[in-house]
Amino acid sequence: MNDLVERLRQVLPPEALVTDQDRIQSYRYDRAMFCPAGEPIAVVLARETAHVVAAVKLAADAGVPVVPQGARSGLSGAANAIEGCLVISLEKMDKILEIETVDRYVVTQPGVFNAVLSRAVAEQGLFYPPDPSSWEFCSIGGNLSTNSGGLCCVKYGVTTDYVLGLEVVLADGQVLRTGRRTVKGVAGYDLTKLIVGSEGTLGIITEATLALRPEAARPRTMAALFDSGRTAGEAIVEIIRSGVSLSLLEIMDRTTIMAVNSYKRMDLPTEAAAMLIAQSDAGGEAGAADVATVAKLCRQYGAIECIEADDPAEGELLLEARRAALVALDQLGTTMIDDVCVPRSRLADFIGAVEQISLDLDITIGVLGHAGDGNMHPTVVFDAEDPDQAARAQAAFDKVMEVGLELGGTITGEHGIGMLKRDWLVEEIGPVAVSVHRAIKAALDPKNLLNPGKVVS
Repeated sequence: MNDLVERLRQVLPPEALVTDQDRIQSYRYDRAMFCPAGEPIAVVLARETAHVVAAVKLAADAGVPVVPQGARSGLSGAANAIEGCLVISLEKMDKILEIETVDRYVVTQPGVFNAVLSRAVAEQGLFYPPDPSSWEFCSIGGNLSTNSGGLCCVKYGVTTDYVLGLEVVLADGQVLRTGRRTVKGVAGYDLTKLIVGSEGTLGIITEATLALRPEAARPRTMAALFDSGRTAGEAIVEIIRSGVSLSLLEIMDRTTIMAVNSYKRMDLPTEAAAMLIAQSDAGGEAGAADVATVAKLCRQYGAIECIEADDPAEGELLLEARRAALVALDQLGTTMIDDVCVPRSRLADFIGAVEQISLDLDITIGVLGHAGDGNMHPTVVFDAEDPDQAARAQAAFDKVMEVGLELGGTITGEHGIGMLKRDWLVEEIGPVAVSVHRAIKAALDPKNLLNPGKVVS
């Protein structure tokens, strides 16, 4: 271990290597609960691909596992250090390298925050749709590694739908370039999509070429209040059945609304059990018609009140509230954020089941999520210092995943597997698919040195 550190000192600039134990502590964890973390021997703060290549090659020669990290905002333990590993952080690789306005792509390093990238391309009249709620503090590399979604997925899809190509450092230090910069291209296996969502277990992403869209029209936004979460879920099903083209459809329950009010000093309505936020960026009369259709359907399915934002600032305020939800719930106690995606036709059943889990286990669960694509984030709130509450929180978290699978869903829509859901992945995909995962891992990382123990054991 000491020999590896000394060799790293010889090939890396001083600012790119962290060996101070106090500084190393902050690179041990991401934001997931109940996931173990070990002590790294050192942290490489890579500034360029060459730093990653050098570190990976030396680690491979020494047989030392490597854990790649971005902003450490993940929620599955995928970025947690393991004992005796070398952490390679990409947070300092934070440059946008190129914005091409005709061919509509951006080339970026992985450490760029999602919001920073989105604003940069917007200045060029372009639009990068994937927008996780944590976009102000999550990085593009992490979005790629977990195939993140976001608020606009209902219309625009998820991260992988916008990845044209990648630069990836493999387990032996070779640099792989995947994909292309053209609109179409089907040459060879789709290695780009193989890497996206692999959570650092197949390679370390050091550059990405991402597709862009023309700037969307100014959105129309509305909110609808309901006296129960199940009723809101039934309205969601009918909104989707109607075929109305929304760019956003989100849900927040009373627990979440009250947390946001306290955290952001907002005045969101708390008299209802649930609030839907809908948005259309169709523009002009089409956008107004979309919002009117949603309001009509919500009233038909029991909405207490429907409120259309009078101006874009009010619409942005509603989105700000939704984006702040997870951080706001953190203020109430320790949180375990689930990430279950169910068929949209079963949303009402799922919301009702989560409410029942909360009652049965006497534990607070804030229900929120991307209602338009069925990706829900029930968030268990508890006192981590209370062993009984912690046990009930873990039971509630697992029960939510169990219900999601029973309803024909999946255990993760965008946060990934990491360590937190590794056993549940086996439950969902079965032994044959697990063996295929292991075969791919063995082919690209035969020494099992890249983020070992994550995704599949």
